[in-house]
Amino acid sequence: MPVLFDSALLDLLRNHARDSPRRRAHHPLHRSLDEPCQRLLVAIEPDSYVPPHRHLQPEKSEALIVLRGRLACFTFDESGTCTQRTVLAPGDGIDVPPGEWHAVLALDPGTVFFETKAGPYRPLADDERAPWAPGEGESGAAAYRERLRAACLGDAD
Repeated sequence: MPVLFDSALLDLLRNHARDSPRRRAHHPLHRSLDEPCQRLLVAIEPDSYVPPHRHLQPEKSEALIVLRGRLACFTFDESGTCTQRTVLAPGDGIDVPPGEWHAVLALDPGTVFFETKAGPYRPLADDERAPWAPGEGESGAAAYRERLRAACLGDAD
């Protein structure tokens, strides 16, 4: 049965994100983590922290399309210096190539985006986690998120 991305579904997902300790929520559209194409809706709040990471498998480019709110997508060099900042509004999208260090940050409450990348799903390996940034839930994560916001966005948000 087709899944409609209507306001009711996006509102429900937004509410789950607001109530989540991680301040984000996922709605998978794939039926299995083994499917060759992983597709999901993601609601994210501005105080959520997605640590910088990369996907090293050559087929793991990651495409994001914003449905609601604004999302900042950051890329970094190997030392953790922000090399690009892109602000995405509804209808805007980005494709992040494999191996590119990247992170996202919601700029507006209730931000929702569509994400897709090649499957099957597998958790990030140690060499796909940025050694220069704290992990989610680690000491310093909130401060890093705010430094990232200030350094890459300045007064843009």
